[in-house]
Amino acid sequence: MSYNNKVYDTFLKVGHYEGLSYLVLLGIAMPLKYLAGWPLAVKIMGSIHGALFVAFLYYLVQLKAELDFPIKSLIKGFVLSLVPFGTFVLKRYVVKETC
Repeated sequence: MSYNNKVYDTFLKVGHYEGLSYLVLLGIAMPLKYLAGWPLAVKIMGSIHGALFVAFLYYLVQLKAELDFPIKSLIKGFVLSLVPFGTFVLKRYVVKETC
């Protein structure tokens, strides 16, 4: 099965940006907070990352609703979103088994 769908494409894009925001939060904002005494960095980046994470979860649910993605793939997608660099391999581990 091949997925050429707006929800699918948006899911992969949001996943990419969510993963990137997670890395910026961990690699830049957290050190700025604790090493440079600038907690505003975490507040700003944390808010951006939180919004992208909610969007990622929304599109994960949309994949099930519109494209009937398998639950196993949805769970893998969720777990990958919790691991640094995890969302960069979404297409390989989540979509590959459904296509």
